[in-house]
Amino acid sequence: MVRHRRTSTVLALCCAVAGVGLVGCEESSDADSKPSASTTTATEQADNAGTFTGTKKIEFNGLSVNVSCSGKAAEGRPVVVLLHGGGDSVEKLAGFQKSLSKRDRVCSYDRLGAGASDKPGGPQTIDSTGKVLTAVIDEVAGDAPVVLAGHSLGGLIAARYAPDHQDRVKGLVMMDATSPTQTADLTDGIPESATGMAADLREQTLAVLEGKSPEMLATPDGEVRSAGDIPVEVIQHGKKYLAAVPEYGPTLEESWAKGQEKWLAVSTNSKLSTAENSEHYIYIDEPEVAAKAIRSVVSRAGAGSRAAS
Repeated sequence: MVRHRRTSTVLALCCAVAGVGLVGCEESSDADSKPSASTTTATEQADNAGTFTGTKKIEFNGLSVNVSCSGKAAEGRPVVVLLHGGGDSVEKLAGFQKSLSKRDRVCSYDRLGAGASDKPGGPQTIDSTGKVLTAVIDEVAGDAPVVLAGHSLGGLIAARYAPDHQDRVKGLVMMDATSPTQTADLTDGIPESATGMAADLREQTLAVLEGKSPEMLATPDGEVRSAGDIPVEVIQHGKKYLAAVPEYGPTLEESWAKGQEKWLAVSTNSKLSTAENSEHYIYIDEPEVAAKAIRSVVSRAGAGSRAAS
């Protein structure tokens, strides 16, 4: 099944450059829009925190949040929580989650305004979306530690969340994460005087970054804060497809790469690598690369937790 369809070059590049995606940037098909059997069949083995598998809805401040879990927790290994990119949902992650869950407990969730979760009651911030993430972690992991693995906007959210939750978050994997200075990167890379495709890309991307999307989540630029010495894997795309943007493409590619390097400051134990055969969706283009990074971080995080206990 083709998972990476796009309606236009402009929207496709907007998804990639901003790293946040837009609803409608991928064509829907019957196969894409209908939940898969593995996620619609509630195979909950128990209703206790940290034990259910399948999908369920949890309540947060009167709103419903869709959560999906696969696999069983292995002793000494943190629970993996996947965070989808903007405009995506748990359905996009389903195949990757299933593969990862052969070794670990792996969960994902639709943020408010995405997938099968309720729409937010109003504008969201990094802090408010972090509170939803805390509720999800409490539900899927109980008291166990977690490793956050985020793609695109999900990577940014994970990296903003981890410094304030070092008691729970023991590792990070960032898959082509939105730059911590994405607004500045974009306005520097494409001037206001730009026309055509570049101008459309600039306008639509900035709107999403300002919270004008179904998630209503504003993601202003900010410094990268430290989460200590937790293991962190930062993976960037290797296929320089952003260079296709007329006139401004090479600059966009350069600023995107610099944004990935900036995320290394989230930990003193960070590593940057390149998925050579991937565009933006690394976990789809090269799932084995993303899986290897996540399993490595889980193993190292588990060893660190055991040593500290």
